Amino acid sequence: MIALLVVLLFLGTFVFLYINSRPKPVQYESFTPSVQDLSKTTVVTGKIEPRDEVAVKPQISGIITELLKEAGQHVEAGEVIAKLKVIPDMNQLASAESRVRLSQLNLEQAKVDYERQKALYDKGLISANDYEKVRQTYNQAREEANVAQEQLELTRDGVSASNASSSNTLVRSTISGIILDIPVKVGNSVILSNTFNDGTTIASVADMSKLIFRGNIDETDVGRLNVGMPMDITIGALQDLRFSAALEYISPKATATTGGANQFEIKAAVHVPTPSSSSSPHPQRLQRHRQHRP
Repeated sequence: MIALLVVLLFLGTFVFLYINSRPKPVQYESFTPSVQDLSKTTVVTGKIEPRDEVAVKPQISGIITELLKEAGQHVEAGEVIAKLKVIPDMNQLASAESRVRLSQLNLEQAKVDYERQKALYDKGLISANDYEKVRQTYNQAREEANVAQEQLELTRDGVSASNASSSNTLVRSTISGIILDIPVKVGNSVILSNTFNDGTTIASVADMSKLIFRGNIDETDVGRLNVGMPMDITIGALQDLRFSAALEYISPKATATTGGANQFEIKAAVHVPTPSSSSSPHPQRLQRHRQHRP
């Protein structure tokens, strides 16, 4: 009886091993082929900045006496931002005063000659040609005196009677836009731009209706980019705000980072929502750093 059980156990084990050792049949699944688009998303960090940002600088050196605008306000091109008080250079002031005195002497002498020659001309004692020469000399001396006086006023006060409306003491905005920053205060000394320095910035003005995204992308992804590709921008501090943009520039030159990987600069034109849109952000918020998701 025991021997029979041993034989049955042996046969069962043999059958089990035989069945499991047989190769399983290959099963195939069928499906209908279709054409679809494949997309890959790359995250690029960067910032949004104005396309046109201008540093407004004075045309003369002086002291700020009044600031008419504040950061965040809108300004039109030609609108006055600040007023200056001129600090004249003593050498230039002395030269202008000397020029005025000399022109007055020449004018007085030219006037005497003119009146003498006019009296002779009225009596018919000199020719018209001689009279015209003397009159021209007198007119030139009078014009020179006016120019010298105007130059003295400009040197001393920064404004003359003939250009009071366009005085250099009035610092005007060169473009229309939002004032981003006014880094000076009333009482600060400012200097004009010249070959030796960049001059003092009175205000930074930018057109916030034209923004660009500027960021860097890794060399492994730059080959997949093309100018005109759509981009989706999200703001790190305001996750509920999204902007669309279009890629417009890919740098042909790589910039090496501290980690050794090459980065390429990219720029994209941001589509700014209209002011009537409820999702339109405040212009000042757009100066923060953003995350970009093309």
